[in-house]
Amino acid sequence: MQPTKIGFLPLYLKLYDELFPEMRETMEKFSSDIQSELLSKGIEVIPAPICRTEEEFKEAGKTFTDCSAVVCLHLAYSPSLESIDTLVSLNKPLIMLDTTMNSSFGKDATVDDLMNNHGIHGVQDLCSLLKRKGVQYFVEAGHWQESDVLDRVANLCKATNAANSMKGGKVGLIGKSFHGMGDFAITPEDLENWIGTKVEPFKTGQILELLNSLTEEEIKKEIEHDLSAFDLGKYDEDAHRRTVRMSLVVRKWVEQNDLLGFSMNFADFDRSKGFECVPFMEASKAMASGTGYAGEGDVLTAAFCGALLQIFPASSFTEIFCPDWKGNTLFLSHMGEMNPAISDGKMLMTAKDYIFSDIDSPMMAYGSFRPGVAVLANLAQTEEGKFTLILSEMEVLEGRSVENLEEAIRGWIRPKIPVDRFLEKYSEMGGTHHQVLVYGDSLRTLTAFGKMMNFSISII
Repeated sequence: MQPTKIGFLPLYLKLYDELFPEMRETMEKFSSDIQSELLSKGIEVIPAPICRTEEEFKEAGKTFTDCSAVVCLHLAYSPSLESIDTLVSLNKPLIMLDTTMNSSFGKDATVDDLMNNHGIHGVQDLCSLLKRKGVQYFVEAGHWQESDVLDRVANLCKATNAANSMKGGKVGLIGKSFHGMGDFAITPEDLENWIGTKVEPFKTGQILELLNSLTEEEIKKEIEHDLSAFDLGKYDEDAHRRTVRMSLVVRKWVEQNDLLGFSMNFADFDRSKGFECVPFMEASKAMASGTGYAGEGDVLTAAFCGALLQIFPASSFTEIFCPDWKGNTLFLSHMGEMNPAISDGKMLMTAKDYIFSDIDSPMMAYGSFRPGVAVLANLAQTEEGKFTLILSEMEVLEGRSVENLEEAIRGWIRPKIPVDRFLEKYSEMGGTHHQVLVYGDSLRTLTAFGKMMNFSISII
C-alpha cells in the first residue's frame, strides 16, 4: 500500500512579520518541531513555507496534489479569507491541529507568551468558514507534547490514506460468497461502483504456477517461523507442510496483485481444484502483516478490515457467536482466523481434522483476544448503494484461561449497555454477522474514517 503522505500548512499573519520580525524564528522552529513529530509517527510530510497571504496559500496548494490530506497548523491568528479559496480548491480532507507552543497560560503569562500561543482563534475563524462552505474538515486539539493530540492527528492522516486505498484498491476472493448468506452479499460490479473497490478472483489455474514458484528454502523458513511463533499442540509434519505451501501460495497471490485484503470460502476448497488444504493460518498471518481478511467470501468486510488495519494494526476480523446473558458479555469466535498481533500470548498451533470438503486436514492456530478496550466495527449495506458504519466501544475480557475452548478462537466482550439492548440496537441498524475488532481508543478516528468514505455513522 502507498505510504501516508500529507501536506503540512503553517498559517500566519503578515502583520506580525511587519511589526514583530523577531517572532519569525520562533515560529519556524515550532512548525519544524511539529513536522518532525509527525514524521516520527510514520507520516510522510510535504511541507509548505509559512503562509500569510492569499497568493502564498495559492502557491502552497500546488505542492499538495499527491497528498491524501492537509494538516493545518495555526502558528498565530490567520484571517480565514486569505486561505479559504485554496483550501476549498484542494478537495481533500483538512485536519486542524489545534495546539500551541506552551502547555500553560496562567496568571504568570507574559506578552511574549500571548503572542506565541493565540492561534486557536484562527482555527475557530477558519473552521467556521469551512463549515459554511460545506468543506470536510476534522479538528484535534491538545498540547503537542503533553497530550496524545499528535497521535490522533497521525491516525487521521492514516485514515485518509486508508479511505483512498479502499476507494481505489483491490480485494481478493477465493471461491464464491457462501451460499445463502445475504447480509454481506454484494456483486463485484456494485462494490466497485458504490465504493470503488475492485474484486480480484483467484483462478484455480494459478495454483500450479504459484506452487512451482515456491522454493524449499521459503517453505523451511516458514515452518521454522511457525514453530517459534506458536505454542505447539498436536503436531502433524505433513499437515504443517501443506498448510505452509497453501499459505505461501495465497501470500504470493496477495503480493502480486497488491491486494488490500482477501476473503475465502472454506466450502469451495477441494483437491480437484488443486488445493491441498484450507490455509486458515495464512488468513491470520495476513492480518498481522496488514492485509485485510473476512471469511465466507465476504469481500466487503475484507476490504473494510484491510483499510482499518492501515490505521490500527491491532485489529482483527471476527464474529459475534454467542451471547452470555448471565455474564452480560458476547462471545467472539470464527473457524480459525484471528490476528496473532492481538492474541493474549502465543496462539496454539495444532493439527485439526477437516470435514467440510474433500481436502486434507490443515494445521490451525487458536488463541484468545487480549484484554483491553476496543471498538467493534461493522460495515453494512443498509440501502442500495448506501452503507452504514456501526461502531460500539467494548471492554475485552480475559479469555486465555478456559478449560474447554483451548482449540477455538475466543474472546468475550462487554458493551457499555446491557447485552440484550446492544443486540436489539445492532440488528435494528442492520448490522451484518461479520465484524472487525479494533483495539484502543479508536472511536473518534473510526468515525472520521466513515465520514471520509461517505458512510452513515451509527454509534451504539
